[in-house]
Amino acid sequence: MPGSKTVAFHTLGCKLNYSETSTLGRMLEAEGFVKRDFEEAADVYVINTCSVTENADKECRQIVRRIQRRSPEATVVVTGCYAQLKPEEIANIDGVDLVLGAAEKFNLAKHLQDFTKGDSAKICSCEIEEVEGFNSSYSINDRTRTFLKVQDGCDYNCAFCTIPLARGHSRSDSITGVLENVKELAANGTKEIVLTGINLGDFGKGDNGGKKREESFYELVQALERTEGIERYRISSIEPNLLSNEIIEFVAQSKKFMPHFHIPLQSGSNKILGLMRRRYRRELYAERVAKIKELMPHCCIGVDVIVGFPSESDEDFKETFNFLHGLDISYLHVFTYSERANTDALEIKPVVPVNVRHERNKALRNLSYQKMQYFAELHRGQTRKVLFESAEKNGLLEGYTDNYIKVQAAYNEAYVNNIVEWTI
Repeated sequence: MPGSKTVAFHTLGCKLNYSETSTLGRMLEAEGFVKRDFEEAADVYVINTCSVTENADKECRQIVRRIQRRSPEATVVVTGCYAQLKPEEIANIDGVDLVLGAAEKFNLAKHLQDFTKGDSAKICSCEIEEVEGFNSSYSINDRTRTFLKVQDGCDYNCAFCTIPLARGHSRSDSITGVLENVKELAANGTKEIVLTGINLGDFGKGDNGGKKREESFYELVQALERTEGIERYRISSIEPNLLSNEIIEFVAQSKKFMPHFHIPLQSGSNKILGLMRRRYRRELYAERVAKIKELMPHCCIGVDVIVGFPSESDEDFKETFNFLHGLDISYLHVFTYSERANTDALEIKPVVPVNVRHERNKALRNLSYQKMQYFAELHRGQTRKVLFESAEKNGLLEGYTDNYIKVQAAYNEAYVNNIVEWTI
């Protein structure tokens, strides 16, 4: 492609998607493309989609329409989880030129070289069972904290989830591969790395480049602790059944791993957890939280919850609410259940009315606000280490303490991408 070609990216969904978009951007820049902001005119637009978003189809259509108004001659590429699950649906959106499934995402540069704009969209996809190998990726220069993908895919089969259908089986980078990326990020001035994956605690399983390995997430965090160059690590979402006591004990004494966990619960009702096909019960979850708080009373704990799962009665929801209310946690990410094609949850009855789902979501979001306010108030007057981010908002800087309390300060260039002792 000529060096003057411009490309712009738009990302929907999770931190892992952001890390992949950032990597795709660097790959195209290496091929001579010039990166543009998504709101600017460009020759190529790449939309990295998500299957968890409730209105994935609607969202994708709206973004494509915006592109067409701005740059009607541009090439529009759609990739990501939704592109793997519904390639024909996306190909039928007026204005889409190229649809790349899970196996083809990282071949974006080659597809653009071979592509000729025509009347209909070209689909490059495959059966998800055929997706092999691991493509490492990380975000850099996009945010102060870097998201580093170390694992992809999932072997779990939760009744509500399409991610295994969109990303394939669990597979990982090697510890050696992760450390190479970490050294590169350290050389670029990165202060904090967030380890991400689809099922992060499953790290070490799977196949990369045809070589079978058996490493563990515990071995990975130990290796990262010993590696020079990065001051802070965070563990993104990790399943409660994979968050072992040895990992919790390790973080408690670590100089580099922050006292912050994000642990999906999904429901506080054992009946609903069973129907969801989750691999733990609420008692195990409560044990994990108690263990963390025993060793790290100051630790921040975030929780994912789904409301309105089929057959969730008022009593089941009350059980979830009371369970969360009584847990020493810091905030919630609340998801309203929405139907997904090819998931077993569709067979479970009765269906919870949509208005009831929204009421339950609101109740838990209010609880989350109260929990976070209480957690922050506990630390008022304490001095903790804050990493300030680069973006200025109305003369202010934002940053996070080691235990994930958001802090605002008057803009000071000396604080940017630096860890500052700060009294809350």
